[in-house]
Amino acid sequence: MVLFYSEAGHGWVKLKFSFTALHNAMPRSPFMYYLYFFFIKPSPALHWKQLARVTRSQCFLLSKSHIFVSGLKGTVIEFCKNIVLAGVGSLTLNDDRLVTEELLSANFLVPPDENVTHGKSLAELCCESLKDFNPMVSVSVEKGDLANFDVEFFQKFDAVVISCCSLLTKKSVNVKCRNLPRRVAFYTVECRDSCGEIFVDLQNYSYSKKKKEETIECQLQYPSFEEAIAVPWRSLPKRTSKLYFAMRVLERFEVLEKRNPQDTSADDLPNVLKLRKELCEAQCINESQIPVPLLQRLLAARVEFPPVCAIIGGVLGQEVIKAISGKGDPLKNFFLFDATDGKGIIEDISG
Repeated sequence: MVLFYSEAGHGWVKLKFSFTALHNAMPRSPFMYYLYFFFIKPSPALHWKQLARVTRSQCFLLSKSHIFVSGLKGTVIEFCKNIVLAGVGSLTLNDDRLVTEELLSANFLVPPDENVTHGKSLAELCCESLKDFNPMVSVSVEKGDLANFDVEFFQKFDAVVISCCSLLTKKSVNVKCRNLPRRVAFYTVECRDSCGEIFVDLQNYSYSKKKKEETIECQLQYPSFEEAIAVPWRSLPKRTSKLYFAMRVLERFEVLEKRNPQDTSADDLPNVLKLRKELCEAQCINESQIPVPLLQRLLAARVEFPPVCAIIGGVLGQEVIKAISGKGDPLKNFFLFDATDGKGIIEDISG
């Protein structure tokens, strides 16, 4: 069981990862249908009964959607598996890195065979494996540096998911998505050790949800990634996740030290603590909001924790499907998870 906390007024929400929970979630999304069907394998009669509960409009919108993903580490791999099983129209992968032992730690799509992986990029290897999950989905590879793709490149996608990139690249890609004539959903996702974070930008988003016996139309306004992280810390609620602040400190540290994403170690702790003090003083918050043990765990994280990748990747898959179908309450705008206490927290940081 995992606890989720919503700052939007929903309080603590318990989520049980069980077949019963999957069964009860069936009407809500095609993604849960695929999980249910492939893992529980119901009788033919029950199978068609559940299939009928997935709306035709959801299936149609998913089958016509085009998703772009960059940065293929464990969490993103889980996400890719989920949306391919859900039946999106196409998935484009971008990651020119060659396979290393570190990248294999939570990536089940890459075979641990040097004869197979030699000379191929991570995106090419993952593409071959994902095609086997659902032959109805078009999976392709886009080579090149994510930071160099122009605005027009992103116009052909409905959702853009990026990971393993610098703070500057996150801001830049988000701005490009926002400058398009039509709405393109933007997501960043990071996983460090047993912690994970998702950021969502749906711009001006309209959706429908059921309330009792009627369907109501709702609208949300999302800030960009740059606008969200620029919100003064002192203006945030006192119960704001400590992980949110810790992630911002490490982002800033990597920028100042000109490090690659997650290229840190326990030896960096003294300099990170110095930066924490400077940021906390500037933002007028107590340093206790960013615990030293939490920073130590995040700094020393060289590999991802597969169970956390599965949880974060599942949440991200569900959110992208909701954004495409326009049904159900979307996440706004940060989701943070720490396996040490099993809590997932939704933070609305919009200024």
